[in-house]
Amino acid sequence: MDEVYLDYQSSKPVDPRVIEEMMPYFHDRFGNPSSLHKVGDTATDALEDSRKRIAKFIHADADDIVFTSGATESINLALMGYALKNKKKGNHIVISEIEHISIHNIAKYLASQGFEITKVPVDQYGLVHVDKLERKLKDNTILISVGYASNEIGTVQPIAEIGKIAKERGIAFHTDAVAAEGLVDLDVNRDSIDLMSLSSNDIYGPKGVGLLYMRKGFRVNPIMIGGGQERGLRSGTEDIPGIVGMRAAAEIMTKEMPSEVSRFKNYRDKVIKRVLQDVPDSHLNGHPTERLASNAHFRFDGIEGESILLSLKDKGISVATGSACSSKTLEPSHTLIATGLVHEEAHGSLELTFGRFNVDSDADKVIEAIPGVVAHLRTLSPIYTCAGR
Repeated sequence: MDEVYLDYQSSKPVDPRVIEEMMPYFHDRFGNPSSLHKVGDTATDALEDSRKRIAKFIHADADDIVFTSGATESINLALMGYALKNKKKGNHIVISEIEHISIHNIAKYLASQGFEITKVPVDQYGLVHVDKLERKLKDNTILISVGYASNEIGTVQPIAEIGKIAKERGIAFHTDAVAAEGLVDLDVNRDSIDLMSLSSNDIYGPKGVGLLYMRKGFRVNPIMIGGGQERGLRSGTEDIPGIVGMRAAAEIMTKEMPSEVSRFKNYRDKVIKRVLQDVPDSHLNGHPTERLASNAHFRFDGIEGESILLSLKDKGISVATGSACSSKTLEPSHTLIATGLVHEEAHGSLELTFGRFNVDSDADKVIEAIPGVVAHLRTLSPIYTCAGR
């Protein structure tokens, strides 16, 4: 059975062209960029060339790029590093209710260290309203963190408007852009972004590599202490093969994103239209228009998302019910609860995300499979039966 993979938000394959670029740095160009000999110089050249070329992907300066082991480390460095460095200026931090679980957990830690955390509510589509965010700001607010787009329901936030407010108020603005990278044009200057977290794998590069963009003039405390690499902000020998891979992935994405986004939108819109049309008591989660091109997120009355996932798995279709980073818990998605759904509704969610290696028939297969799966599961559901449906 041919497998259909529709969980690109949780993990993406490395593009073969990226692997080809990486290969020489595992053996022939294996040097440590901290070494002063010729082999080390080769590694240094690759590191700095990658920094310069990746910076173009987000319209930034090379000097503002700090390489890390991935988005989670970048987020930690941004939030913890900035908060601890700037505590004398204030101790109030504002995030949205639907941030990635890593940001919520960092916020809990910072709260234990004496910081005040305010969470901005979202509407039924998962959208942050700028006026509500602005009302949460105080004289001692030092940091705002709002994700560029939801990694679950796909809603894209008004980042430029939030950045403008932060800039006017002299507040640092961080955005976790992992869900959006490769699907929207990221421009740190246009959107007045001071700190941005990115992941390599989310643009078809290798896992274990990421970056933090930090605008000149902003300072953070390092969260890893060691040999002082990356200007003392991220100690540890740089992963040159991985960084070169991220460089290659960013340049490929820059060229191919317009055509990919157009293709994903066609898949997304086709699936959304047919599922809502063919499955009774089905609903679209997330914003109807301000959403990522790759994301179709549904909920189905009377059944659980895990049951749908496992039934589609038996048919060779890989999907998700929510963020892979929090899928080990039995709790419903905090994002869906924040949009006003009750637990029973949130448990009935299904997330489909398209990617580079999907083909037209993949959308057709999932459209064909979902109605039958949902209908069968509902015959087994006392909740749906008792509701008289």
